[in-house]
Parts: sequence; C-alpha cells; structure tokens
Amino acid sequence: MDRPDQTTHFGFRDVPLGDKQTLVNDVFHSVASRYDLMNDLMSAGLHRAWKDIMINKLNPPKGDAPFALLDVAGGTGDIAFRAAKAAGTGFGATVCDINTEMLGVGRNRALAQHLDQQVSFVEGNAEALEFPDRAFDAYTIAFGIRNVPRIDAALKEAYRVLKPGSRFLCLEFSTVDVPGLDRLYDFFSFKVIPPLGRAVTGDADSYQYLVESIRKFPRPSAFAEMISTAGFSRVKWESLSGGIVALHSGWRL
Repeated sequence: MDRPDQTTHFGFRDVPLGDKQTLVNDVFHSVASRYDLMNDLMSAGLHRAWKDIMINKLNPPKGDAPFALLDVAGGTGDIAFRAAKAAGTGFGATVCDINTEMLGVGRNRALAQHLDQQVSFVEGNAEALEFPDRAFDAYTIAFGIRNVPRIDAALKEAYRVLKPGSRFLCLEFSTVDVPGLDRLYDFFSFKVIPPLGRAVTGDADSYQYLVESIRKFPRPSAFAEMISTAGFSRVKWESLSGGIVALHSGWRL
C-alpha cells in the first residue's frame, strides 16, 4: 500500500504518487486529437520505423490460429493496427488505455481502416488490468510505460495476463549514446518540441512534461532488471537510432 508521503516524478517535478495518474491523464486529454501528427513531427517520421521493428519482433502468426494481443497505453491503436495488418485471420487485439479521449481516437481510426472486428478498445489501468490470468499471447506497450506511476506494478500485471510461452515487448525512449547526437537531441527536445506542441495542439506544457519524462525514465539496463524482477525470462533490449529509443523484450516461460 502506498504511504501518504510517497512521491514520484512528473517530468522534473516531484509530486505525490497518488497525483501522477491524474496529471498524466490531463496531458493526454489535451493532446489526444493530434497525438499521432505530433509523433510524426517530433520524430521526423522515425516512430513509424521503430514501431515496424516492434511488429517484426512480435511476428504475429499469418494463419488462422487464434492469437490474442494486449496493447497497453496504445489508445490511438497504432501498434494494434500494424499488428493486425501483419497477421492472419486468427488475430485479435485488445487496446487498453486509461484515457477516454485517446480511446475515442483509436475507435474512430479502427472504423476508418475497417479493423474494428479485429481490434477492440477497453478503458483500463496498466497497474490493475481487468483481464484474467494467462489470457493473452503477447503484450505490447509503446511509449507508454514511462507515464505509469508504478512501473513495477504494470510489469507484474503484464506477466500475470500472459500465457506461458508468450512475449512482452516494450518500445520506449531511452538514453542517447552517440557523442554529439546527445547535445543535438537535448536542444531539439527542450527548445523545439514544446513550441511545436504549442503551435500544433495549443499546449506547450504537455510536451514539456513528455520530454522531461524521457530523462527521468530508467536507463536500459535498469529497466531490464525491473522486467526480470517482474518474472520475465530471456530479458534483453536493442537500442535504436543511436539510443533515442530502445526495444525491450522478455518471455513468460
């Protein structure tokens, strides 16, 4: 149980642990309608390549064998749609997100892409998933784990809902490890992205939080240790684009 005096970070600010989820929700309420457009602008389209790498690692089956994916914090449906298009007729995805506005965007996109029969949307909290034990064949989370107040609780829930022999995949911003690129990346993050967010969404503060949250996320080795502590085996990570992002994976064996 959380202590009343427990704190966590919200970007570079320390806030009561119980307040972080509400603050994060406010961020995504604000940016939901243009979230995917901002992803394109902030990454110069690279987020598409990173997500394609994630789907290649997932490698959903191409046939009619049942395969159930749980995509957490994926409200706009981007990962689920990519997986559905790469998979066979037995594929089905459940997108679970705590933010109503993000889910609304995802549902509309599913209808527009005629994927509403393969991809469903459920409001829920990554720290307390309302799904039975051993229900899914894979769990994905892309650029969402750093916004969860209790990351260890979310990882334990991921382990719980996966079937034995199933895979956990997490795509998240990481630690830039190329000399020179790190300074350029910091300049772009703090001097370009918040003003860009103001211009596109009318909200600079939310994007200030998002770039700060990247710096507060554990380094890849520390996050891999957290995944192992949750119970996963064969845990590893792959740095992409000079360490701007990392693709983490583990197996429930």
